[in-house]
Amino acid sequence: MATTSETGHAVNVKNFFNLVNFCKGFGTQYQPSKVSIQIPALENTYQQAKEVIDEIIRQTTAYNIVINERALLFKDNRTLSTRLINAFEMTDAPDATKKDVKGFNRKLQGKRASAVKETNSTVEGLNAEAPKTISSSQTSFNQQVEHLKALVTVLESEPSYVPNEVDLKVSTLKNLISQQDSANEQVAIVYTALSNARLKRDRVLYGEETGLYNISLDIKKYVKAVFGASSPEYKQVTGVSITGVKKK
Repeated sequence: MATTSETGHAVNVKNFFNLVNFCKGFGTQYQPSKVSIQIPALENTYQQAKEVIDEIIRQTTAYNIVINERALLFKDNRTLSTRLINAFEMTDAPDATKKDVKGFNRKLQGKRASAVKETNSTVEGLNAEAPKTISSSQTSFNQQVEHLKALVTVLESEPSYVPNEVDLKVSTLKNLISQQDSANEQVAIVYTALSNARLKRDRVLYGEETGLYNISLDIKKYVKAVFGASSPEYKQVTGVSITGVKKK
């Protein structure tokens, strides 16, 4: 998997713009036969690169918005689950059913029925940039909805579960579940758009032969051939840093 920071991609595009301007500054001395490094092609490559970076910004913003909206919908799940358990304790439900409900509560709380040995793990947090892949947190949100659905199914099956509190009523809970389901779907949809935008960016910036990075290498080779390795022109273009991506 090829990776670098979002900031690094933007810097590459900015530096490529500087490199193209140096080529323009060489005037008629810069006349490569290779089409991909001729001035019109370089300007086109820069424009494409600028557009894909702008699209990443738009898609990342959209992703962070739906992530934040979903977080608000899910933030009270654990507290709500505890209240539901307490309310269900006041019903005439059999002890076995109450035990089942407590089991779903444990799952919503993120607890196991018995203790397990701790293991070391790495968790990739969400920062200003959206993650490269959907992490286990996505699975966790989906599981929360499924656990809550199961819990509500049990509550609904018990005739004596008739709370007066609106937020504990089955109809209210079903509405919440519907909203959470929709939020999970929206996150997946927006993430797909972001992922596709990243794929396009990687093709434009780092694609074999046609990518901005490889084109920049060809420019430097051409300038070296025309002006010489010790020329100020070659030093000028080699001073422009455009990095490739690390392979994982």
